[in-house]
Amino acid sequence: MSNADLAVVGLGVMGANLARNFHGRGLTVAVYNRNPEVAQAFHAEHGDARLVDCRDYAALAAALRRPRKIILMVTAGAAVDAVIDDLRPHLQVDDVIIDGGNSHWPDTERRHEALAPTGLRFVGMGVSGGEEGALRGPSMMPGGDRASWEELRPLLERAAATSDSGPCVTWCGHRSAGHAVKMVHNGIEYGDMQLIAEVWGLLREGLGLSPVAVRQTFAAWNAGRLESFLIDITTEIVAAVDPEDPAGQRVLVDAILDVAGQKGTGRWTVSDAVEAGVPVGTIAAAVDARALSARRDDRQRAAAVFSERPGPLVGLYGVTVDELEAALYAAKLMSYAQGFDLLRTASKDRGYETDLAEVARIWKAGCIIRARFLDRVHAAYRADPELPLLCLDPSFAEELRGALPAWRKVVAAATACGHPVPALSASLGWFDTIRQARGTAALIQAQRDYFGAHTYRRVEAPNVAVHTEWERLRQR
Repeated sequence: MSNADLAVVGLGVMGANLARNFHGRGLTVAVYNRNPEVAQAFHAEHGDARLVDCRDYAALAAALRRPRKIILMVTAGAAVDAVIDDLRPHLQVDDVIIDGGNSHWPDTERRHEALAPTGLRFVGMGVSGGEEGALRGPSMMPGGDRASWEELRPLLERAAATSDSGPCVTWCGHRSAGHAVKMVHNGIEYGDMQLIAEVWGLLREGLGLSPVAVRQTFAAWNAGRLESFLIDITTEIVAAVDPEDPAGQRVLVDAILDVAGQKGTGRWTVSDAVEAGVPVGTIAAAVDARALSARRDDRQRAAAVFSERPGPLVGLYGVTVDELEAALYAAKLMSYAQGFDLLRTASKDRGYETDLAEVARIWKAGCIIRARFLDRVHAAYRADPELPLLCLDPSFAEELRGALPAWRKVVAAATACGHPVPALSASLGWFDTIRQARGTAALIQAQRDYFGAHTYRRVEAPNVAVHTEWERLRQR
């Protein structure tokens, strides 16, 4: 009987939890996994009449109401193409394939174009919130055509996280926009996590606070303007006792190898930003920091050669906990400003028609970077949809002016004492550069013209290319 509302292909942790989420909202869900043992285990634990066990794609297609709606929760890359190829013979015009994985937007663009002539519809949809979010309500970022969004909307809104602004799902724009928005979400996440890690290091090594005192500090910050999912989980992590320590004295985070993993979305964000000419210094510093963390052997050798330990931030520098909070908040705002700048540019360059205020709204709950101040980001872009940079919003600009002295003090003291703060300092560098009405690039243009005749433009005639024979000027 063709009575399933939608299907989920791929029953890994995210796919299984998303299927359970839809099922828990009263929907009938057809499910398939290429490994029958995984499917059997899923049905043994969760199965009932509204979770339709499909052993092949023909059975999956037969179980679904038309137009069929099939969500792929498989590994990004070749696996997505393989599933699409296997599904196509069983589908009909107007059926919708939704890629809910972390695909790179150019792949989504390619698949959209390839499927359009067949009459099948393709939607790239970012899903954020981890396994818990997939089960209880994620933030979802679908792109594609508006008609597909309107058909999917009732189903997605039932399963999405909900904030005081409504379901955390919206149409993110045409074609590949959904995965582009999710990529930038993850880039901001990289920046946010690196900034928190740097400040954690300064609290422990710079101010000499105990793990319990650090936990209390993060808990206090989470009750204020820094309230967010990442600060909240950091509060739980920083003083958690290592279960493998029989004395119960060591915190677990000290037993974790200091090599950060990454799945590629941060690198994609930086690469795309470079191609688009959008500076994302905070996010780039976070990606570099993860790459440096992976070079553990090199770091061990360098530590032996350059053995001086970082110094305390107290005493001469007198850095306080409140100043660290201000620096973290200001730098965090730069990560968001850079990410939204990239989204704004991508929307204009690719014709996405992405509503930045709506993006901020759907990130308020369910996703990894959910935070209190997204209410204000939403308000800023609702008040001025053409706002070029988030930090130019009057409310945020006023806060940055107040935080700037502490931010400068923290970065200066950390650098002077030898504490690595690549993302905090990159954020400050980005801010100081963007606020210079006249910077230092005039010299670079002169150098380029000197050695390569690349030309430059004069202040009084900015649309006219000029070349100078610089060696002749030496003779005057």
